[in-house]
Amino acid sequence: METVLQVEGLTKTIRGRTLVDHISFEIGRGEVFGLLGPNGAGKTTTIRMLVGLAKPSEGRIRIGGHDVASERSKAMRHVGTIVENPELYPYLSGLENLRQFARLSGGVSESRIQDVIRLVGLEERIGDKVRRYSLGMRQRLGVAQALLHEPTLLILDEPTNGLDPSGIREFRELLRSLATQGTSVLISSHLLAEIELVCDRIGVIQKGKWITTATVADLQGQSRHNRLVLHVEPAATALAALQRIAPDLQPEQIGDHQIALTAPSGSLNPLFTELLQANVNIRRVEERISTLEDVFLEMTGGDDHHA
Repeated sequence: METVLQVEGLTKTIRGRTLVDHISFEIGRGEVFGLLGPNGAGKTTTIRMLVGLAKPSEGRIRIGGHDVASERSKAMRHVGTIVENPELYPYLSGLENLRQFARLSGGVSESRIQDVIRLVGLEERIGDKVRRYSLGMRQRLGVAQALLHEPTLLILDEPTNGLDPSGIREFRELLRSLATQGTSVLISSHLLAEIELVCDRIGVIQKGKWITTATVADLQGQSRHNRLVLHVEPAATALAALQRIAPDLQPEQIGDHQIALTAPSGSLNPLFTELLQANVNIRRVEERISTLEDVFLEMTGGDDHHA
């Protein structure tokens, strides 16, 4: 996969305090990458360095093959960004907004404006005044604005703030559509359920340090909170047997006929054999995978302030 963003040893120190500490990661073409971390972890500082609003103390950023420090204009040509709510002119129509931004950017044709309107699905409302737009439509127009100069990387910081569930779903579908067409997306959000649904990979940062990079499935697979639920009779007999033969799986009774245990990496057959020998009737086995929020809290020591 072609690398669109490459970050190596990125560091930011202010008055002796290290806000971002030698982090490294990459984003490939057409990939949606989620940046997660508790409050004060360094997410916003990282994004500010990526888009050229803050100068790194150390490290290197390459976007589209261009070094941000030595080839800033060429690197930024590859980037579109939205930080929370996009800046729009409410008294102008959506189309007039895009034409205004196109004039400011330079080199944007009318055909490109029409392309991004179709891309974000605003064809029917593009002639309406922006003040009549829903928040979701404003976000779509903001994305259209960010895409005018055909960036290969879209950087979004809390892009779904204030959106209702329908708007969030529409925005998620838009991001997946953009990725399918080859645009890479870096998204920082406190809505972990949305990150879980939209991202290909996730990077976790805490106290300025990079903790891990992985797919959602890999993170969930690594979690110690993945559980199996056995529907059994009698539950008390099953619990006693499991506590005796597999205490490391942390068996516990969670219902009249349900025993939960940590998902083992090996075969369950030996456990089932033991339970059957103890005259336990196994009705059903249910797997419960950790949510991204479960994994995040586990990795960051229970700090749930992830905005």
